[in-house]
Amino acid sequence: MPYKKPIIEKVFFSIGEVADIVGVASSSIRYWESSFEELSPKKSSKGTRLFSHDDIETVKFINHLVKERGMTIKGVQQKLKGNRQAAIDNWEIVKRLQKVKEELVAIRNEMES
Repeated sequence: MPYKKPIIEKVFFSIGEVADIVGVASSSIRYWESSFEELSPKKSSKGTRLFSHDDIETVKFINHLVKERGMTIKGVQQKLKGNRQAAIDNWEIVKRLQKVKEELVAIRNEMES
């Protein structure tokens, strides 16, 4: 039986990797870290930020509110403190709808060719 290399899922990501995943500058993530208590990545002994999957989702959520919805930092802070679950639920719906849109566009493109 051939050897199968185990699939190892990464647990922690550097700030540069998170910036690439989310599509924002590292400086924005550092600023959001100082502005939002919900975003608190672990730090190594050298001070390197180590982001978990939950931290990445928080960064994506903050990015959605700031960049896509046009909210201010103070507005996002109030939203996270006030009705956080409703905002997260709305964001989840938006993500699902975007995936459906991508699938429909792919189907249309496939039918056209």
